[in-house]
Amino acid sequence: MALVRFADRLCDAIERKESPVVVGLDPQLDQIPAFLRRACQSVYGTTPRAAAEALWHFNRTLIDAVYDLVPAVKPQLAFYERYGVEGLRTYVRTVRYAREAGLLVIADGKRNDIGPTAAFYADAFLGHASLFGQDVPAEFAADALTVNGYLGGDGIAPFVERAESYGTGLFVLVKTSNPSSGDLQDLDVSGRPLYEHMGALVERWGESTRSACGYSSVGAVVGATYPEQGCRLRALMPHTLFLVPGYGTQGATAADVAGCFDARGRGAVVNASRSICFAFQREPYASRYGAAGYGAAARAATEQMRVEIQRALPRG
Repeated sequence: MALVRFADRLCDAIERKESPVVVGLDPQLDQIPAFLRRACQSVYGTTPRAAAEALWHFNRTLIDAVYDLVPAVKPQLAFYERYGVEGLRTYVRTVRYAREAGLLVIADGKRNDIGPTAAFYADAFLGHASLFGQDVPAEFAADALTVNGYLGGDGIAPFVERAESYGTGLFVLVKTSNPSSGDLQDLDVSGRPLYEHMGALVERWGESTRSACGYSSVGAVVGATYPEQGCRLRALMPHTLFLVPGYGTQGATAADVAGCFDARGRGAVVNASRSICFAFQREPYASRYGAAGYGAAARAATEQMRVEIQRALPRG
């Protein structure tokens, strides 16, 4: 069977579901419904296992609620790592369950290093592992991984190699959504902000993975909270898929993300985490669904987000 590149798989899923929305699976134990916490604590006590089981049940319901509305989900690894081995088991279960539901999975780990360490990170999340002379699928493997490219090309090369070999992808941090991103990313370097130099590198790094859809499997993380910069990067990076965080709770709107898409309304996916996962806590969803209906609330919030973004997109 011919290898289908990540960019083609993502673009196809976006078209089929008519949705550029990615749901971030960032479960916080103190925010998930109390009945889930109590149920797991009653079985496993006050232990990491209890926490991890609660996160798993929360994630499973969210996936069941949105799998037909979105092309991908994005678990942020820190939310699982904080509970040690049990939390990582929940991450693995979540990835497998999401993929069984037909979703692509973007592991949000922001990994980076050089040499063998970068190669082993790439094996762990985008490829296979060598096990006593056999090449076996890695336990943590997802369809794509967020990475930090500020160590340069030799830190990115192993991830690109795995993407080429296994049909996976990566999203390199270019212009992030956090308030202090400009401390470094906006620094003037030879008359241009540093993030533009990084954007040009990412566009070049992805040339070998360019797909039939016109985009490469080496994408960029471009924060929705900086719409002007997003527009500039879109023009600079015509073959690069954008993963766009910052929508919803961080303050960005559909109008803010529109410039990250190309003239045909393609080329980007927009992530929302808290505004979807915890929609049951805010109106109009709180009174309509309550904590018991957190899955239905997440679905309704996802549908609303999809409509808002589709209305804002250019139609070429």
